[in-house]
Amino acid sequence: MTTEELVDPAMLIDAKWSEKEFQAEVIKLAKEFHYLCYHTYRSDRSAAGFPDLVLVRSGRVIFAELKGEKSRGKLSPAQEVWIGALKNCSGVETYVWWPKDMQDIVEILGR
Repeated sequence: MTTEELVDPAMLIDAKWSEKEFQAEVIKLAKEFHYLCYHTYRSDRSAAGFPDLVLVRSGRVIFAELKGEKSRGKLSPAQEVWIGALKNCSGVETYVWWPKDMQDIVEILGR
């Protein structure tokens, strides 16, 4: 499956998604690449700062924190702790993604 089949290039330029809209697009894309996707539905009942998505496929684990273009898009102190701790783990990929990163996300998930 090519990038062009998965993402409309115009969408990459005009992506002004909220975090919720962006998350839906990333999950849709991850499923196209056959990842198992986990998102905590009620984050207010979970550990503060845990990344938005956990994606798993063929021995690969990705933690992704998503930030919408419509929001301030900054990491909270708790998110910084989680992201920093996960980046220090071997065999784990950790990212912070914004809608402007969609092309990179396609490439990363397609590996």
